[in-house]
Parts: sequence; C-alpha cells; structure tokens
Amino acid sequence: MRLPLPESPPKRLPSSPAEVHDGPGGPVEQLGRLLRAARLRRAARVGMTGERWLVVGLGNPGPGYAANRHNAGYMVADVLAARAGARFRAGKFQAAVAEGRLAGQPVTLGKPLTFMNLSGGPVAGLCRYYRLPAGRLVVIHDELDLPFGTVRLKLGGGDNGHNGLRAVTASLGTREYYRIRLGIGRPPGRMDPAVFVLRDYSAAERKELPLLLDRAADAAEVLLTQGLAAAQNAFHGGVPGGDKNSL
Repeated sequence: MRLPLPESPPKRLPSSPAEVHDGPGGPVEQLGRLLRAARLRRAARVGMTGERWLVVGLGNPGPGYAANRHNAGYMVADVLAARAGARFRAGKFQAAVAEGRLAGQPVTLGKPLTFMNLSGGPVAGLCRYYRLPAGRLVVIHDELDLPFGTVRLKLGGGDNGHNGLRAVTASLGTREYYRIRLGIGRPPGRMDPAVFVLRDYSAAERKELPLLLDRAADAAEVLLTQGLAAAQNAFHGGVPGGDKNSL
C-alpha cells in the first residue's frame, strides 16, 4: 500500500522587487546591464551624458605670441570661458584652467602654459586629474591645410605635422580624442610654414577673426551637446574651399 506524499506548501510570489532573485546572472542584474548598455549607446550617439568634458585650446604662452595664427586654440578657449562665465587661473600640470558650464554641460577649459611642442604633458595631466578618458577630450588648434575661415571637426586621425597634436597624442598614448580645427591657410610664396604660423593674422584676417572664433566656439558647444555627426553637419559647409564631408 502506497502512502500519500505530503503536500508541499504553495510557493509564494515575491511581493516586492527587492524579493526578486538578484544573484550573479539573475534577471534584475541582466536587466540592469541592458539598461546601462542602452544609456551608453544613446550617450555615444548624441554626446549628452551630463559628464564633464575637457576642452583644451593649444597655443604658446606670453604676450609676444598672443596674436599669432598658432594661438587660434587659445583664442577660442578664451571665447568659451567668457560664455561659461569663467576665468582662467594658473593651476596644476602647467596649465591655465577655467571651470563652468557650456550649454548645460560641465566643462573644464584648459590652456597649456608650456610651449606648443610640450603641450602633451599638461593635457595628459588634466585628463588624469579629472579622471577623463580621451573620448571626453576636445583639442582646438590651428590648421595649415584648411583655408582661413574654415572650421572642421574630427575624432582621431594623424597630427598633420602639428607639433602640439603630436605631443598630445604621445602623452595620451592614443589618437582617439576630438579635434576642432581652425583653418589658417598656407603661407604665401616660399615662406616657411614654421614662420607663417608664428606671424600675427593679417589686417584683413583680423576683421573676420571674431566671427571665426565664435563659429569655432559654437562648434564646440554643438559637439558637447549633440555629438560629432551633428556638429559636422552644421559646420562642414558654406566656407571657402570647403567640402562638407571633409575631415
């Protein structure tokens, strides 16, 4: 004669999310991973995470270089600082630093206080201090191979002979950071490019320079808030000799 098996008590459904199993590989953990991945993908598409950016303008320190073509990056950084209501102060890592917000995004603005070919140390030092990856860095610089008045944006790539970029790439150990390039054009005749970049803008160029600096600053804000593709679409057209798809 078989004895009846005792009935097991009915299983109780969890009454709150806290009672759902959340061990390794559990459904809550898996859902969390999916949500985090989706947020990262969305942030990568539009560039809007609310996390800090480091925006660095390259140039040479000192009044003797202030109006040089090679100091275009410094000039744009000054425009951005004015927009953020911030003032540059000499800080760590041989860099002048200003902190504020641009279009709602928290930013640290930097200007290396070394000469151009030593810019890498200050930039890398600021990245380490703020714990920012190269993908949160924007470097603004002059570009010989773009006509004056041109603004171009890119992620990664070579340095095209620019000593400041070469130093930044060497110190970071990667090329994968954003660049905003301000065209200064090629030198006239047989002038050495190294001499040309250390000359002040011409009288005619100086009349247009404020508009160019504002345009570059606008490009930086769009990059930070809407991402690279949107910034390229907005600023890669309508300039002398420009090609919308040029990087």
